[in-house]
Amino acid sequence: MGQMVSRQTKLNRIRGGTHPTVIDLFAGSGGLSLGFSAAGFQLLGAIEIDKIAADSHARNLFMGARETALNRHRIARDIGEFEPEEWLSTLHDGPNPNVDVIIGGPPCQAYARVGRAKLREVAEHPDAFRQDPRSNLYLRYLHFVEKLQPLAILMENVPDVLNFGGHNINEEICEVLEGWGYKCSYSLLNSAFYGVPQMRERAFLIALAEEVGSEPSFPECTNYVTLPKGYLGSRNVALKTLQPGLFREQGHYVDPPQASTKLPPAVTAEGALRDLPRITIHLEGKLKRGARRFTELVEYRKDLEPSGFGRLMRRWPGFESPEGVWDHVIRYLPRDYDIFRGMKAGDQYPEAVKYAHQLFRKRLAQLSTIPQEGSPEYEELKSKTIPPYDPRKFPNKWRKMEPDAPARTLMAHLGKDSYSHIHYDSSQARTISVREAARLQSFPDGFVFSGTMNPAFRQIGNAVPPVLAHRLALKLADSIGWVGAKHLPIEDSYALGPSNGQTPTLRAVSSKLPDKQSGGSVVERLQGIAVDELQTDLYISQVAAEAVGEIERLEKENQKLMARNVRYFGEACEPVGDATTGGTK
Repeated sequence: MGQMVSRQTKLNRIRGGTHPTVIDLFAGSGGLSLGFSAAGFQLLGAIEIDKIAADSHARNLFMGARETALNRHRIARDIGEFEPEEWLSTLHDGPNPNVDVIIGGPPCQAYARVGRAKLREVAEHPDAFRQDPRSNLYLRYLHFVEKLQPLAILMENVPDVLNFGGHNINEEICEVLEGWGYKCSYSLLNSAFYGVPQMRERAFLIALAEEVGSEPSFPECTNYVTLPKGYLGSRNVALKTLQPGLFREQGHYVDPPQASTKLPPAVTAEGALRDLPRITIHLEGKLKRGARRFTELVEYRKDLEPSGFGRLMRRWPGFESPEGVWDHVIRYLPRDYDIFRGMKAGDQYPEAVKYAHQLFRKRLAQLSTIPQEGSPEYEELKSKTIPPYDPRKFPNKWRKMEPDAPARTLMAHLGKDSYSHIHYDSSQARTISVREAARLQSFPDGFVFSGTMNPAFRQIGNAVPPVLAHRLALKLADSIGWVGAKHLPIEDSYALGPSNGQTPTLRAVSSKLPDKQSGGSVVERLQGIAVDELQTDLYISQVAAEAVGEIERLEKENQKLMARNVRYFGEACEPVGDATTGGTK
């Protein structure tokens, strides 16, 4: 199986330029793996018990492997059924490779009542996990760390891991890791601050071997957004165990990096989805009930340029998809299309039910003979119009996305229904598609999900956003002293989102315009910008593709165009005055 080398030897090899190796435990379809692979880490393998998710992981993360090797990676495995060295030997011919980094996150069912004593058992009794099925997954993760001695560890999970019945799992994990010679910190990160079009809050734990010689830290934010109050409340609940005198003084929690208001705005739902094809076949009666398979390529919209984020999704290295997408499919929900159309952005289930009752009264009034309340005809029409759930018990069951804000958290429950993410475009009157969910989770368009629609939704909802995973990978690479990490082709300003005043992008447009005193209309001056420059920026590319004609028409109608131009460069922006001078008219 090969001899285990010391952590210092691993560190010397990496600082000499060798790519760090990584394994992913509880990998799902591969969000974390994708982010680390994109940064240049060498993925050795992954463990995932779900057969469909394991197949997705192998198809995408080992797509260039020979068929025999690919089939090895496709196998779904129960992490409790084998030893780490035994598993590694099944993936590679010859001696086992050394593992430099372990990433992943055990399912949260394993957290309750594990306790410090139980966690410590793994150091002295490798089979301790078998004694308590509630904690076996968590102990197995630690067992892999103890046996493989990585230089760095990254663990991800829900915020409740910090307060699971008053029980802070991450703090206890850090105590165990410190006993094994690791420095450890954990925090709460929201993916919207890292270029993901979703306000997804998760707990991350980073541990570095003492040989590394640096303290664990988390990546700086790249984008700014004001989080809704609900997210702040959930964070406060998760942090209740960190009261002064308990863990705060000597604990391992660190506050997350703060996002400056001077950063580019967060990627919005519209910025993420705007270039994906419209779906209206359900409104035309052409969509039927049944499993949805990904057998049809749907071309991107020709009338709208993608945002910078959209371009990244199309051009992610190794996952390019220049023509369109294959999994742009939706659920069959005929009762609800009219409700979706009538809901306002941000509306939730109580508002949906209220509007459904209005529809019901309207449909009753349209009947030539109004049935008696309680009659079979009355109840049939009611069931075809009004959803059955009590809005007092399920206030958050439905939500219509806001186009000018990141989406709310995608959950694994998407595999059962997708009412939590109703499309912001009322003319499409539907819930989001599989590909739209993947975009909101920052999976590139060339990433292929195995199975049909429901399993694909579940895989997406369970994943770590790859763009955030990439940011974490870059930070870990820097922490261990590896200088060969690769950056994604993310543009400096690739978000379409709300902003106060001129964005850096708009200022870039202004700087490229010839001086206003040189004469000529805004249109003429915009047309003087080189085409290659137009392709470098979201707002400029929008001007090149769609806004010039609109501006020309509006100039003839209204001489005050310049006070409104931002609105036409990007609908999510507020008017800020003359783009060429920064003043108002």
